[in-house]
Amino acid sequence: MAFGSFDNGGASQPMAEINTTPLVDVMLVLLVIFIITAPLFHQAVPVDLPRVEASSLDDRPQVIAVAIDASGKVFLDGQAVERSELAARLAELGARGGQPELHLRADRGTRYERVTEVLADAQRAGLVRIAFVTEPPR
Repeated sequence: MAFGSFDNGGASQPMAEINTTPLVDVMLVLLVIFIITAPLFHQAVPVDLPRVEASSLDDRPQVIAVAIDASGKVFLDGQAVERSELAARLAELGARGGQPELHLRADRGTRYERVTEVLADAQRAGLVRIAFVTEPPR
């Protein structure tokens, strides 16, 4: 018998052969999986697009720059404005047409209350695109 017998009469040695059948089975299954999935990785459809001469559209939104310094003073596009004047100016800029972006820069020492007042004025003026401008860490 190839595997030995139940007879313990002689010196019983362990089998020294490695059974490679499970390894071959797993490798064949993986090969089949890769053969099936390899065509799915290339999903691009080759399309020959027409070539035309056209200018690119520069549809950049209007940017409203608002800065708040550490003392709470507000600057609109580089000019100092009072709180009552800020709401009117933001409403005027928002009514010009389009959807302007508000870029808000606030000093690290600015009170949070002052920032929320400016945000509330911008919201009342109809500005919904608001960006907080920060500096990257050094």
